Amino acid sequence: MAVFDHKSFLKTLTTEPGVYRMYDKEHQVIYVGKAKNLKKRVSSYFRSNIPDSKTQVLVSNIANIEVTLTNTETEALLLENNLIKKYQPRYNILLRDDKSYPYILLTDHRHPRLAFHRGARKQKGEYFGPFPSSAAVSESLRLMQKIFPVRQCEDAYYRARSRPCLQHQLKRCSAPCVEKVSDDEYSNQVDLVRQFLSGKSHLVIEALVAKMEQASLSLNFEEAAKFRDQIALLRQMQEQQSVAGNFAEMDVIGFVQHNGLCAIHMLMIRDHKILGSKTYFPKVPKDSNDDEILTSFIGQYYISNGSNARIASDIVLPFDVAERTELAEGLTQLAKRKVQLRVNVRAERAQYLALANKNAHNSIMVKQSAQDAISKRYALLKEAVGLTDIDRMECFDISHTMGENTVASCVVFDGQGPNTREYRRYNVTGITPGDDYAAMDFALNKRYAKITDEQKVPDIIFIDGGKGQLARAEAFFEDWQLEKMPMLIGVAKGTSRKPGLETLLFDGGRKTINLESDSPALHLIQHIRDESHRFAIAGHRNKRQKQRTQSVLEEIAGVGSKRRQVLLKYLGGLQGVKSANLQQLGQVPGISPELAEKIFNHLHDKA
Repeated sequence: MAVFDHKSFLKTLTTEPGVYRMYDKEHQVIYVGKAKNLKKRVSSYFRSNIPDSKTQVLVSNIANIEVTLTNTETEALLLENNLIKKYQPRYNILLRDDKSYPYILLTDHRHPRLAFHRGARKQKGEYFGPFPSSAAVSESLRLMQKIFPVRQCEDAYYRARSRPCLQHQLKRCSAPCVEKVSDDEYSNQVDLVRQFLSGKSHLVIEALVAKMEQASLSLNFEEAAKFRDQIALLRQMQEQQSVAGNFAEMDVIGFVQHNGLCAIHMLMIRDHKILGSKTYFPKVPKDSNDDEILTSFIGQYYISNGSNARIASDIVLPFDVAERTELAEGLTQLAKRKVQLRVNVRAERAQYLALANKNAHNSIMVKQSAQDAISKRYALLKEAVGLTDIDRMECFDISHTMGENTVASCVVFDGQGPNTREYRRYNVTGITPGDDYAAMDFALNKRYAKITDEQKVPDIIFIDGGKGQLARAEAFFEDWQLEKMPMLIGVAKGTSRKPGLETLLFDGGRKTINLESDSPALHLIQHIRDESHRFAIAGHRNKRQKQRTQSVLEEIAGVGSKRRQVLLKYLGGLQGVKSANLQQLGQVPGISPELAEKIFNHLHDKA
């Protein structure tokens, strides 16, 4: 491999602000960084006396560097975090579970719906959050259902109603689907929800008190009683929540690094209440310092997700970081209001910081204990199968119902256990229904046929099945071209299929190992096997449910929702459409002879 000519590269490098991306010989991004002065920052990597081993290893792997100029350092900060999220470089600090935070969605609809949301903001509406956990969202939705009679049902369910559902009878929905409430009255309740979710519950109570008094003066005592009950529930809800004193909105970050592990605890305060908390364990390259870790966390937690997040105006840090001013400017620009990063806090803020640090410390101790148990399991498994090291394991399973809707799963365990980001499902096609051997061939081909990166080749591949499945897997790897060859192990269940009676199969079943039922190594194998089974079944059930709820007419090009409705109405339902001949289909309004033939052929082929 040609050595990267950094001297020639640095001669052409600008002193403007921007972002740099470092690539290895396989043209994979291994590091993303930003700089106020690109020339000065990138030059620092190529000094003769690089102090830390992490940077030395990084520089030894550089094959190329690309830069992107920005107008300001704040723009560079935003771009850097977007690129880290996109490329997941191995020498950057990575927030593993930053991809998806739970929100509450208020849909853009004539009768807006309140819903749990996670993922990209593709649906139109207002997003409130992020919340520390899905449980916090579910609890908030449950409480709001008692206070505000705004619908939480799916749009398909809403459209199909001809009479009020059970939620209306329980006084948890005003039944806009069947016009039990006027649009104006429903909009008023939606406005109260919007204020409540924006942290203005005191304004909601004031508005409800005014409505109650107005209804009483108008002698509309039934309406006044409704408002009274809403006010009582809101006040009861406020009493039940932890009160956070003088601060209306604040995030407090606790930080602990111990034995190569790092825990960052986020304590969230909104509307003078502790909304919840969550501990994060970012992936930290060796020899990363505290300043670098905390700076990266703030960027990836807030900036990469800032367009979706309500950034707190006050953020308390456990210690000062070199880029605190730049981070505050970036967050202020993103939030469109002033955001302050505070250090060396006192009084009430200091108490919350101590609490966050305490939680971070407790979390890292629990994590360390769990990792010690995992390390013991891996050590005993290496001894049992005769490997010197196990960095990556994969396990395959097949799920179907009588040969239909076949789904293959592949789950991945790294040195710390399940790596859910790497899990994959494959919809198996082009095989004889029920042929598990062919399904295994299909899955292995999908997974490994085009693999070129040996780091992605597992040390062990577990096959959930007996000699037949293992033999098919071994046949697939007979023409394996890469230098690294995975060990193939079949996991055969005992006669009673009880956990602990599994037999490990090697060499097409010619060699077997039976581990003790209480062996930690066997428990690790059971864990990855059960994960692959769970993941395959979940995929199969989703596919089967989708097939059951999807009309066969939806698969025909040119037959939209209106034509489907006409067909079903004119011919008396789906069975009528299926039994109709070409002439009958052609008589349906809006169906041309060509389209009638296409529909007939499609339904005939399906039959």
